[in-house]
Formats: sequence, structure tokens, C-alpha cells
Amino acid sequence: MEYVKFGNTGMDVSRICLGCMSFGDPDKWLHKWALKEEDSRPIIKKALDLGVNFFDTANVYSLGTSEEILGRALKDYAKREEVVVATKVHGKMHDGPNGAGLSRKSIMAEIDNSLKRLDMDYVDVYIIHRWDYNTPIEETMEALHDVVKSGKARYIGASAMHAFQFQKALHVAEKNNWTRFVSMQNHYNMIYREEEREMMPLCREEKIAVTPYSPLASGRLTRDWSETTKRLETDKVAMSKYDSTADQDRRIVERLTEVAENRGVPRVEIAMAWLLQKDPVVSPIIGATKMSQLEGPMNALNLQLTTDEIAYLEEPYVPHSIVGFS
Repeated sequence: MEYVKFGNTGMDVSRICLGCMSFGDPDKWLHKWALKEEDSRPIIKKALDLGVNFFDTANVYSLGTSEEILGRALKDYAKREEVVVATKVHGKMHDGPNGAGLSRKSIMAEIDNSLKRLDMDYVDVYIIHRWDYNTPIEETMEALHDVVKSGKARYIGASAMHAFQFQKALHVAEKNNWTRFVSMQNHYNMIYREEEREMMPLCREEKIAVTPYSPLASGRLTRDWSETTKRLETDKVAMSKYDSTADQDRRIVERLTEVAENRGVPRVEIAMAWLLQKDPVVSPIIGATKMSQLEGPMNALNLQLTTDEIAYLEEPYVPHSIVGFS
């Protein structure tokens, strides 16, 4: 495993982050393919054995069950000071007023709820899951600053927003001498590259750690185009991201398959190697529902694509509609 600095901080993270959206209760929230605790723990343990020290979850994943599973596993398998834990706030956690969003009231309540579920005194990165159009960004940034100063989070990050919104948040923090975002968790992979237009250059300029989600396009970059899985059949979020551009994306996957065959490696290694060579990507977030799904991304750390291979893989790409946030 390789370890790198987390953007413009002194914290070390593994080059691969284990995303924990796959762990939870299939009867809660959106994901019917989520793994229950007895099936989740071996994957978390295996990731630790492979050198992963960075774990990403969210309060909304299975309505808190993901945080509970991750917290118990890390308590049993790792030393707290050796792992980096990120969780998120924004999604709807209960019906009625103040059940979602980034108000001071919600942030202060949800950080405590997350820490209780994780059974931790602090998280390493506290991330706003989406932009809140109904709360002034000044209120959100001051509340996040207070969370850090209270010792409940070491750093703050953001996810899935327009570049102008992220820049506004950075400016508000700097103007008021509040804690600044150090990471951006955005939607970025070989078949969705819209982030290259504005967000990625902004993050390079501001020394922001980029931790892309959906690095394998929910499995679309790793399997035969005709192959299906329970997730492909039931993951409505992924369908909304990729189904409308399937014909365009297929050409890229065909080239990905060709490069993988020429290299004699699985497609997942090519897809991950491509992403790992993109500056300022620090640690792509991979999800896993099988042990074998951890191995390919790890092997990609030892694979360097040539300039010609990258150009060949990228050439068929056409602009996509913005998906993943509004």
C-alpha cells in the first residue's frame, strides 16, 4: 500500500479508500444490495490487512447502520490513531422539520449522532454530502468550524457540488478565518469526466485532496457490457447516472477492455490506474461487496499507463449532462 498526504495537510491516507455505502441494512434506505454486518466485517478486516487506513461512510447510509457497522469493526480490528475515518452530513435522517440539511442545528445534532453510532470521540474528516440551497453558506461554515474547534472533527471536506459553490465556501471560510475545506469527494471516472472542466483545476490550484466516488461507475467499467448483477438491476441512483449515456459509454468500455487484454490484466486495474494518474486525485473511494473486489484496485497501484494508452482510452468521450448533484 502507498500512503500520501491528504491534500494540503500533514495527515497520511492510503491511496485507496474503502467506501462503506455497501454496508448496512438492505431493508433501510435505497440500497437493496447492501451487506449486513456479518458479511461486512470480513471485507473491512481484509481492507485493513491490505494496508487501507482510510474509510468513508455517511450518516444517511442505511440511516446510520453503516456507521455502526464500521465503528464496531474498527474498534475490534484497528487502533483508532492509525485509521482515518470520514463521515458526512446533509441527507434526510428523519421526517419533519430539521431532519436534513446543513443548518447549524442539523450539523451540531448530526455530528453527535454520528460519533455515537461510530463509538468514537472524533472523526478525521467531516464532509458536507451536498450543497444546501436553503441554508446560508456562512451558517454552515461557521458551524463546521465550531465542530473542528470542539475536537469532534480534525478536518472538513465537501462532496458533489458546482465549482463556483465550492469556491464560494472556500472564500467564506478564508474571509472569516474559519476552518477551510481540505477535500472534495466528487463524481469522477472514465465515463464521467465533467469534473475536469472546472472542479479539478480548482482543486489543483487550492491544493485540495480529491477523493472520487464511483471510480468504477458502479461496476460498469469492470464487467462485460451484457453481464448483470443485483446492484445493476436495483441501484436506481446508478441508473440515473449512467443509463442515459449507455451507448456513448460503451465505446469507452470497449477500449478499456482492449487495453486490459493487451496488458494481460483485469479491466478494473486499467480503470483504477487511469484514475490514480489524474492530478490531484489522492484516494479514490471503492465500494466492495466481495473480497475479490478489493484486489483489483490494489493491484492498480503498481500499474502505470502510457501517454498513448491514456489518449486512446479518453478519445471517445463526449460531454455528459451533469449528474450526481443539483
